Amino acid sequence: MLVEFRIKNFRSLRDEQVLSLVASNDNTLLENNAQGTGLKAAPHLLKSAVVYGANASGKSNLIKALQYMRGVVLESAALQPGQTFDRLHPFKLDATSSALPTEFEVTLIIDNVRYQYGFAMTTQRIVSEHLLVYKAFKPQRWFERHFDAEKGKDVYDFGSNMKGAKNLWEGATRPNALFLSMAVQLNSEALRPVFDWFVNRLVIFNEQSPPSPQFSVQMLKKEEQRNAICELLNAADISIADIEVATKQAMVHTIKFDLTTGKREETASEEAVDEVKFHHITEHGEAVFDLMDESSGTRNLLFLTGPILDILNKGLTLVVDELDTSLHTRLVQALVRLFHRPEVNTGGAQLIFTTHDTSLLDAYGLLRRDQVWFVEKRPDQSSSLYPLLDFSPRKNEALERGYLQGRYGALPFLRNQDLGVKH
Repeated sequence: MLVEFRIKNFRSLRDEQVLSLVASNDNTLLENNAQGTGLKAAPHLLKSAVVYGANASGKSNLIKALQYMRGVVLESAALQPGQTFDRLHPFKLDATSSALPTEFEVTLIIDNVRYQYGFAMTTQRIVSEHLLVYKAFKPQRWFERHFDAEKGKDVYDFGSNMKGAKNLWEGATRPNALFLSMAVQLNSEALRPVFDWFVNRLVIFNEQSPPSPQFSVQMLKKEEQRNAICELLNAADISIADIEVATKQAMVHTIKFDLTTGKREETASEEAVDEVKFHHITEHGEAVFDLMDESSGTRNLLFLTGPILDILNKGLTLVVDELDTSLHTRLVQALVRLFHRPEVNTGGAQLIFTTHDTSLLDAYGLLRRDQVWFVEKRPDQSSSLYPLLDFSPRKNEALERGYLQGRYGALPFLRNQDLGVKH
């Protein structure tokens, strides 16, 4: 499970921002909305967290930062010598920040062991990297790496608990590669749990990486998984009795353009194509609809349902930007509640999402106060992430009204002329 994510100097997130999934001492909804860890430092971790903020406040940048960190862990070992990092954007609106590295850090609990892993980087190279491991209350520093500008090379410091061919891994790690990624590529079993969390246990959905429709379609081909998807759609009051996937052979046309010569090449081949059919039954009759006959909300819910059921089954961490896109607030609530149901979420799956749906704040039994976060854009255009707990809200406080009245900030600032109001 994810304990904490720290980010500094990434896009609008200029100063260090911290998103924590550590539950407070409040016992409200603790049994459903939090997972016990057995660790003194973080006895309970939240199963979900929601982030609110105005458009362009920096909510999406928080998710993009975690997505970028994941990409560097996955791909840096495969970069060629001298290859630079694309799309790394430090805060550009002051000269000091634009020249400084970007810093990432996650704290994880994997198999009852706490890992604290992070690195700093520029577009040219990794500037520093570290890993702390808490097998007991006192941390073990497994490795630390930093770039010595005077010597023009990376300097490593390995702890006694770091096992394996450390010198081999160090020698193979290029300036633009993470030591973690290279060591795992060269068969470090000790470091594999952290690497595998990024590869296999972190799922991110946003505009850059939307849910794959094919994932849910493949699940629909298996009876047990199809029944689970249909059950969830019916619980959302969508009158779908069954979903059928028919695989047919069809001619698929492909057009390619050669940008150098300007030539256009068209090819056709017979391929297997999946057709999704929705069986609707009401008291007045029944009908079968194609996928595109369904509403965008039903399609979005279907494409989300497959991955979410898989994430709940495997105990993964899901991060979603704008979960409420094309979904009614009741559907959003139903998806969030899935993560809070102990009989469904048996492996500590987590959901972190951004939304503009303020009705979730007062939905009965949905969220604890420590699950709510805000992002606000400051006058200098940097973003600030902060928890609702900073305002010490009362247990029965009307959170939606308080937020919309500006009590917690993170609202858009609208001038009269923006709204067409005449003085």
